[in-house]
Amino acid sequence: MSTRIVALFNLKPSVSASDYENWAKTKDIPTVNGLKSVDAFEVFRSTGVLGSDAKPPFAYIEIIDVNDMEGFGAEVSTEAMQKIAAEFQPMTDDLVFILTDKIG
Repeated sequence: MSTRIVALFNLKPSVSASDYENWAKTKDIPTVNGLKSVDAFEVFRSTGVLGSDAKPPFAYIEIIDVNDMEGFGAEVSTEAMQKIAAEFQPMTDDLVFILTDKIG
């Protein structure tokens, strides 16, 4: 059974959207998509709340489709992924990772 990880977060005030998005496109997305335990990794920018003028509670959403959680755990412990995590964490506020299983 595969697991989908949904990450929700905002950027710290000191981090520009263009800097984060450039980093995501050039480092984060290619690195995570290169993991054997990951079927797909996508990053989305929030654009609004359906039926409302309210600001979305999170600016960015990451979707990670993991085919092997044990393998994923091993791969995120590698030096390359630890470097990505060390670059990512200081850019984010309100970061939450949600583990999901498809029910239908």
